Amino acid sequence: MKQRKAWRVVKEVVEEADIIVEVVDARDPIGTRNRKLERLVQEDGKPLLIVMNKADLVPKEWAEEYKRRSEIPVVFISARERKGTGILRKELKKLAKPLLDERDKVKVALIGYPNVGKSTIINTLKGKKAVGTAPIPGYTKGKQLIRLSKKIWLLDSPGVVPIDDFDELVIKGGFPADKIEEPVKPALKLIGRILETRKEAITEKFGIEEFESEEEVLRKIGERRGLIKAGGEVDLEETARWFLREWQTGRFTLFGKEEKREEDFRWDFEDVLDGIEKDLLLDPRRILWKYRDELRKKLDNRKRVGIREIEGFTVGIATGFKKCDGGIKLLERLTGKHVLASECFGKKWKGVVAILD
Repeated sequence: MKQRKAWRVVKEVVEEADIIVEVVDARDPIGTRNRKLERLVQEDGKPLLIVMNKADLVPKEWAEEYKRRSEIPVVFISARERKGTGILRKELKKLAKPLLDERDKVKVALIGYPNVGKSTIINTLKGKKAVGTAPIPGYTKGKQLIRLSKKIWLLDSPGVVPIDDFDELVIKGGFPADKIEEPVKPALKLIGRILETRKEAITEKFGIEEFESEEEVLRKIGERRGLIKAGGEVDLEETARWFLREWQTGRFTLFGKEEKREEDFRWDFEDVLDGIEKDLLLDPRRILWKYRDELRKKLDNRKRVGIREIEGFTVGIATGFKKCDGGIKLLERLTGKHVLASECFGKKWKGVVAILD
């Protein structure tokens, strides 16, 4: 019932407005564009403009290529940075011009998924705080007209596109990843979307270059994270939850340049971790005593990391740091766990072996 009611409101907004602006998050254009809405507008014969908000978070070259390939006019802006709003104003005037031959006022409606920035765009276009903004779905209530110019008015209304299925709700952050009973399906859907939009993001984030399916990508992520069940199989459910959590919290996006620079490392030490798991070594001192020579061979300025779940604990190895504290912090950040015990080794370049829980 809620879905039908929400779509009824969207249809009312489309009918009332003269121009429709679909607001989309530039970081996830495929996920935040709604084809049902676009068909609805086009069937109604209304001009449609796609506004990609948060464009400051994606490379200019990629944005221009997406714009070139789009069958619907696209304008890129950053409402919070107040960039691109002048171009948006010009585009709205261009779309309004032929309509003003028949009427004295044109109404423009902004429609999109929750939290893509509709209210922020309205405030920026108006030049002052015309409507409230808040990071909660459906915050804007009721309807009001806001004057943009003498003949162009913004229709601020509950133009919130409903999220039609549970997988989409998860991907868009509407349901916490840690509480999902069956996380694999939405995770695979998200991986497919990323591969369709910008598959390089998978390689940049996880170092995965060759794969044949979404499930293989998820399995390799689990291997690199050390999310292994008893018997040596990847724990796909825990891997899916971790992957969805990274996406929901913004630690993984299509363009993660800053994060990539901060965590520029390679996965390593699989052979050592195999031996640790076989011998059930959960004491950093014993691990270092047995594998010191192998670990020292890889001590240089290149960061290397290995992680493995063993008997309910996490064994982590990190090398390539000037101080061991850097390796400990990286292991804690990657696993989301705390170090219980650790041993540092090396001289100029250092490494650390740690047990986390």
